[in-house]
Amino acid sequence: MSKSAAEMVTDAKGRVENLTVEEVAAELSAGDAVVVDVREAEEVSAGKIPGSVHIPRGMLEFRADPTSAYHQDPLDPSRRVILHCAGGGRSALAAAALQDMGYENVAHLDGGFNAWKDAGQPVE
Repeated sequence: MSKSAAEMVTDAKGRVENLTVEEVAAELSAGDAVVVDVREAEEVSAGKIPGSVHIPRGMLEFRADPTSAYHQDPLDPSRRVILHCAGGGRSALAAAALQDMGYENVAHLDGGFNAWKDAGQPVE
C-alpha cells in the first residue's frame, strides 16, 4: 500500500527531533549547531535565518555525504544539524534522510521559516 506525502511527513516527524523556534534560537546563540535551509532558491531570496546554510532539498543527500563529489561543508555526521524549510514538512523528511545516512544529532524546526518569522526572530 502506498503512502501519501502527508503520511510520510507524519512518519518522519515521529522519528526525528522536532524543535520549537525558541529551541533553535537558543542553539544558534550557543553556536553549537549548523542550520540548513532546504527551501528552493526563490524561497530563500525572500529572507533566511541568519547564519543558515542553503542546500536545496533535492541536493541534500549528495551535499551531506562526505564521500560525494558534491559534499558541502559544514555538513558532518558528527555535528549538530538543524534543518528547516518553509513550514516543516520538507525539513522533517530531510532530517529523517540524514538519520538514515548516519547523522545522529539531527533535528528540524517544526513550523519552519514561517514560524521563525512569525515569532519575530531575525531574518537576513
